[in-house]
Amino acid sequence: MSVQYLKDAVAADDHDRLIRYVRLHLGDGNDEMGRKEIDKAWVEALKLLIEVPPTDRGFILQTIDAQSAATLAHLFFHLHFFFVRRSGEWIHDGQL
Repeated sequence: MSVQYLKDAVAADDHDRLIRYVRLHLGDGNDEMGRKEIDKAWVEALKLLIEVPPTDRGFILQTIDAQSAATLAHLFFHLHFFFVRRSGEWIHDGQL
């Protein structure tokens, strides 16, 4: 899938095409594997918060307020890869 394909999907507000791209990319061409990769990150993050541990919410809110949306999007992908690696079922090299 090309960058133009993604730009066309954004222009058409076609979320299904964008999500399919992410799933195929994260699943090494396998949509179902990509879905599992996305789910792993959510599960790992949730497991850490179940006991409601103290967290630095100020840092989080300050970061969100201080950074551009593009920087936060990049952070989002790095966090995704962090939590997938943490799951112990890492299928990628973690490079963006």
